[in-house]
Amino acid sequence: MEVLEIMLKAGEFNVSLFNNAYKGRKVLITGHTGFKGSWLASWLTKLGAEVCGYSNGIPTTPSLFEAASIQKNIRHELGDIRDVARLRALCLEYKPDFVFHLAAQAIVSTSYAEPFETFGVNAMGTAAVLEALRLVDWPCVAVVITSDKAYDNVEWPWGYRETDRLGGKDIYSGSKGAAELVFNSYFHSFFAKPDCPVRLATARAGNVIGGGDWAVDRIVADCIRAWCNGKPVDLRSPNATRPWQHVLEPLSGYLTLASKMVDRVELHGESFNFGPRAEQNATVLELLRSLAKIWGFSDPGEGYVVTNNSPFQESSLLKLNIDKALLELRWEPNLSYSECMEITGVWYRDVQKADASASELTSRQIAEYERVAGERQRTWTQ
Repeated sequence: MEVLEIMLKAGEFNVSLFNNAYKGRKVLITGHTGFKGSWLASWLTKLGAEVCGYSNGIPTTPSLFEAASIQKNIRHELGDIRDVARLRALCLEYKPDFVFHLAAQAIVSTSYAEPFETFGVNAMGTAAVLEALRLVDWPCVAVVITSDKAYDNVEWPWGYRETDRLGGKDIYSGSKGAAELVFNSYFHSFFAKPDCPVRLATARAGNVIGGGDWAVDRIVADCIRAWCNGKPVDLRSPNATRPWQHVLEPLSGYLTLASKMVDRVELHGESFNFGPRAEQNATVLELLRSLAKIWGFSDPGEGYVVTNNSPFQESSLLKLNIDKALLELRWEPNLSYSECMEITGVWYRDVQKADASASELTSRQIAEYERVAGERQRTWTQ
């Protein structure tokens, strides 16, 4: 309980993060208005980076991007991720030192309603970013973020490794696997040359939770919307098991990877999984009961109704093997499952029920995440 209480306190900490790779550097984030992109933009500004975001708009109402006033501290550009000419012009004018490509159609249910758009954004959007990077003639590190859904999920009990088969039986999984194939083709065709100034890698993570996610058909966001309206949430797949992780966990992985790619050419063209330890997997029902307690339900069972009525097929088991990140990057997750649930639940509870500042709470949780990581001697804090 001591660590959980620490996570709620304010504070700024003088630690050396990511080998000071981002201080004073230009960083381009695609998809910066989304949930994960907003957290990344906020963190990078606190690391001293100059951030430019490129997105097609603000995807949800409400949104973390607006609630935390992230636009005040970054350059905010609007455009379609498939607009190659616009991306080329932006790269040549801004000259980023780092690129994090997060722009995507990220909702499984939407992929069933808009399959062609999903493939276009996720696969051809990735191609557009890489096509823009082909013209870069200065040192630049780019991390393309896809998803754990990129793997061909056969629901075996062990975690997927970076060398396992990509693809999937549904549109969303197929689009993420396609993005990885696009990356592989572009890398070997254009970026693998010894004198190429651009270094690339892909990162795979999934089932990210944390304060400020308001996307449709996401379990945490669905819960908070229902509970704010005094209703229980419909629980369609209570026994589905996922590797839940707080949003700052994979972001610390992406930032670690990019910072190490500056000096380590052997990471060029590689892919990495970022997720919790295998023993931290939990069912949707377990997650919801944990969240309901933090929200204030005396009986967590009052917070949900099990419907088992899924409008689309969902996998019941999905795990990632993170051994490669542990061995090659010395990266490891920072939080336990209970800590992940605590800071997620507290963010929503305090913002929605106590009118706490989303901007201040987000900043405070980043600072506390950094401090706890330093205490636990995570390599990126050294």
